[in-house]
Amino acid sequence: MRNLNRTMIGSLLLLAMAGGVRPVFAQVDFSGEWAPRFYEDQPERVPGPELGDYLGLPINDAARLRADSWEGSMLTLPEWQCRPHGADYIWRGPSPLTIRKEEDPLTREITAFHAEWLRSIDNPVYLDGRPHPSEDALHKWGGFATGKWDGDMLTITVTHLKEGYIRRNGLPRSEQATVTEHWMRHGDFLTVVTIVNDPVYLTEPFIRSTDYELDLHQHVPPYPCEMVTEIERPKGVIPHHLPGTNNDLREFSERHGIPFEATRGGAETAYPDYRKKLKQMPPPATTRPPLPNRNEGQQ
Repeated sequence: MRNLNRTMIGSLLLLAMAGGVRPVFAQVDFSGEWAPRFYEDQPERVPGPELGDYLGLPINDAARLRADSWEGSMLTLPEWQCRPHGADYIWRGPSPLTIRKEEDPLTREITAFHAEWLRSIDNPVYLDGRPHPSEDALHKWGGFATGKWDGDMLTITVTHLKEGYIRRNGLPRSEQATVTEHWMRHGDFLTVVTIVNDPVYLTEPFIRSTDYELDLHQHVPPYPCEMVTEIERPKGVIPHHLPGTNNDLREFSERHGIPFEATRGGAETAYPDYRKKLKQMPPPATTRPPLPNRNEGQQ
């Protein structure tokens, strides 16, 4: 009788332990239809960034020069009209998101997630432990992404991205960048933090967060991209601004009463101490002086 009681007690303890322990491969399910929620201060989403707004961005001189030379009408060029957002920037778009999962047919372990937005391409995230390819491998809009679990958070490393942008007003992101993503689900809400490390155009990691809400009525339709009407222009003409000739860069400063120097960005503009420097700057001019033309005197 005593041995029977011991056996029963031991069995009950094992059942209690089994009920309180999650399987080794227990994972959060991120699959579903997700609608963007504009909770953050994110000027690049709706209605879009203003020209010359580089505030708080850890850019260097090379990135600033490319953005100053950018002309929005270049998006009308045929090679740009079907160009999707890169995997790091697409999280900031206003498009709805679909996340699908792949499972091992035997263990039911999640082996991959696929994220796809309206007007984007499929972005797979592999969870099966495969390595990243060599540096010489093909670069893609979605890059090559692998993920690992950190508790209930999924941490993703993205490499092999084509050149893209960190803001849709000309600020570039190079093909040498590495992007880290953190996916966190809290009930019907999904928060994604992206960290961009770019040795070409950034002096510090660039961090953003984005929120989505589960939408049971949403369905993202296919979006085959087709060319739209081309803009007629002389052969060989590419919309651009030569260095030092884009006078429209001052509009953002004048419209919001911000010193022009502050709008030029740089890592220091993201920190609280920069407010002291702001107080020492003269207010923006009411009349717009021309930017210096660095091409003067050149034949």
